[in-house]
Amino acid sequence: MKIPKELLPNNLIFLGYRGSVAHNMYIPNTDPNSIDDVDIMGVYLAPPAYYIGLGEGKRTIERMREIDGLLWDCVFYEFRHFIRLLLKGNPNVLSMMWLEKQHIIQSSPTWDWLVNHRKIFVGRHVKHSFAGYAASQLARMESYNKKGYMGEKRKALVDKYGYDTKNAAHLLRLLQMCFEFLKTGELEVFRTDAKTFLEIKTGKWTINKVKFSAEDLFDLVNERFETSELPEEPDEKIAEHILIATLRKHILAETYNYENIYISN
Repeated sequence: MKIPKELLPNNLIFLGYRGSVAHNMYIPNTDPNSIDDVDIMGVYLAPPAYYIGLGEGKRTIERMREIDGLLWDCVFYEFRHFIRLLLKGNPNVLSMMWLEKQHIIQSSPTWDWLVNHRKIFVGRHVKHSFAGYAASQLARMESYNKKGYMGEKRKALVDKYGYDTKNAAHLLRLLQMCFEFLKTGELEVFRTDAKTFLEIKTGKWTINKVKFSAEDLFDLVNERFETSELPEEPDEKIAEHILIATLRKHILAETYNYENIYISN
């Protein structure tokens, strides 16, 4: 899939697939039951004035556009904001650190340096963000509330199966990834067990089976959290070192002409 250039911000240091493509759960739009967007995430450096001057900038840029029959759902994070989200254990952001090579669209030495130090973001604290996100998916699935973000095809599937099957698949995947992470300190983003999640996503599980499986996984996650040998928290000191070094290089790369500045007494 070719990324439309008009969707991309300047100064990208990373661009990759997220969501169903990254998780090996994408159903192409040639399938009549497909409800998947093409999700991508990028990380960019704001202009130097954003960091040390009066300039303003955005921490997050979101763009959604349909091009040639594909709906692109894009999110781009400013680098400093991205680091903060990593430290909080945000599931979507943290997954970018363990992305498969075939799902990386654009990289850079800065990004490679960050990925080489991804262990600094590993910790038991991620249980709260993963399980919390999973709990929100469970609540949305059970509420049977067809939100405005849903397309007509997704609303039709909610009507057909009595619950949001896409949320259900996300729910169980998140809990499984959290359980694995608390044991190994590694995120299995590309799911070799995608067949199971695709069965859920396409309505082959009853809502009761989903709920029972979720209860079991929540229990397993809580048990693993108690016995996990991972650090309690991420290493903020090294994360800040990487952030400062990156921004310093970025800012100094900008050439300023000071010779013609007039300073009034």
